Amino acid sequence: MPIDGTIDLGLAPFLDRALRQAQQDGAAAVVLEINTFGGRVDPAVAMRDALLNSKVRTIASINQRAISAGTLIALATNTIVMVEGSTIGAATPVLAGTGGPPTPVDEKSVSYVRNEFRATAEVRKHNPVFAEAMVDSDVEIPKVIAKGKLLTLTTSGALEHKIADFQAPTLEEALAAAGLPKAEVRRLTETWAESLVRFITNPVLSSFLLSIGLLGLLVEIRTPGFGVPGGLGLLSLGLFFYGHWLVRLAGWEELMLISLGILLIALEVFVIPGFTVAGVAGVLSLLAGLSLAMVGAGATVAIVVNSIGQVLISLGVSIAAALIVFRLLPHTLMGRRLVLSTDMTAEAGYVSAPASDFTWLGRRGTAISPLRPAGIVEVEGHRIDVVSEGTYVEAGSPIEVTRVEGNRIVVQPLSDRI
Repeated sequence: MPIDGTIDLGLAPFLDRALRQAQQDGAAAVVLEINTFGGRVDPAVAMRDALLNSKVRTIASINQRAISAGTLIALATNTIVMVEGSTIGAATPVLAGTGGPPTPVDEKSVSYVRNEFRATAEVRKHNPVFAEAMVDSDVEIPKVIAKGKLLTLTTSGALEHKIADFQAPTLEEALAAAGLPKAEVRRLTETWAESLVRFITNPVLSSFLLSIGLLGLLVEIRTPGFGVPGGLGLLSLGLFFYGHWLVRLAGWEELMLISLGILLIALEVFVIPGFTVAGVAGVLSLLAGLSLAMVGAGATVAIVVNSIGQVLISLGVSIAAALIVFRLLPHTLMGRRLVLSTDMTAEAGYVSAPASDFTWLGRRGTAISPLRPAGIVEVEGHRIDVVSEGTYVEAGSPIEVTRVEGNRIVVQPLSDRI
């Protein structure tokens, strides 16, 4: 199985399949051909656990480098073979910057990763202090690494300090050194589904799917019926969630949080006026569900914070895009079919009440029936259905017509007029 490039979320399911298939086929070993600068901690921890629990022998064949997360994966195998000129180590966790260099993480995250390395080295009978020195620059090994420096070993150094077991220039010689000189080699490749999952769970694409999904829902709430924006939003969120479900980051708990968030927000928009507890709880529930869907077992505090930040950025982008869409929508062909963009003024002949009603404005009369607040008045010999300003008016009281609103003629008792 090749482990080349970045250690990402899709590699853990790929390794699980390789180990299962090897056990079913009665394979003598699974060889991991490693050449990586590292990647995310959580998939590396999941792969480490799978390797330690594997009933099939595992061999790490390091060709050029196993850095950072790649080191943890190599240490979890039964046998480590290195090509001359290769390196292993430099595994301190960092927080990848957005458009900038990686930054160090907090001491809690470093302590967690250091102990994962130590425990793995102890299980595989490697020197645990060397494993810790690859993670924490505070670990000093006399005559090997000074305090303040991270440990990285070359092939010769790894052999000398019993981190690597053999040196071999080719896979065939590595197998021979590991006691499998005539083994039949079967090379595994990713299935289209595994490649698709790795593509969907890429941080850039997952952020894009989040933004499109939230934007679609925001636009759908503001437009009548259910159409393209809502369908596109649900499709994007579905792809995001399904990809993270397949890599075992998202589960029923996250699905329930996301569903509850959408339900509460819909309740806030369509049922409860204003912005109340339901809206706040819905936003928090949606934020928590989407953030947890990007965090796996073994995630450091830095990864959790980074996931929350990714969701917040996607939410901000979707809100900004929604404001732009709402501003531009009335000027598009589709928008003109949905939005009434022409003023219907009285000057143009559009009125909400019969023109004859406006002739009563300012005229006075007498209430024939009590106004509670609706009733009948007589103005200049004409009986008119009216409503008062909200106050009770006794029959026989003098009144004056003050407003005409839609199909309502509004009156006020003359005793209330100044």
